[in-house]
Amino acid sequence: MEHQNTQPYFDTVTEALQWLGTEGYTHDFNLDNDCIRFNNGAQAMSPQDFNIEYVFRFEGETDPGDENIVYGINSDTFKVKGVMISAFGVYADEISDEMLKKLSVH
Repeated sequence: MEHQNTQPYFDTVTEALQWLGTEGYTHDFNLDNDCIRFNNGAQAMSPQDFNIEYVFRFEGETDPGDENIVYGINSDTFKVKGVMISAFGVYADEISDEMLKKLSVH
């Protein structure tokens, strides 16, 4: 039987980021139009280069600006694990259709 990640629950983005750090997700990833950038933007991963292992949604109760998604991302291609924070709703980043499909699977 295939191993499945157990998805914990967190009240805040900070708690999720701290837990992911203890699990080895140490790189900071940034969403670009058609890729995810890391190492201060020097390297880029296409959607086929990474897997999303954890997704944590945080919805702001009073301020839509507090709505975020925290992704735990692993790349066997680049041998890195890290996190990416993305706004959703009206503040969502403009991204390519391929990247949108990759991020929406979860």
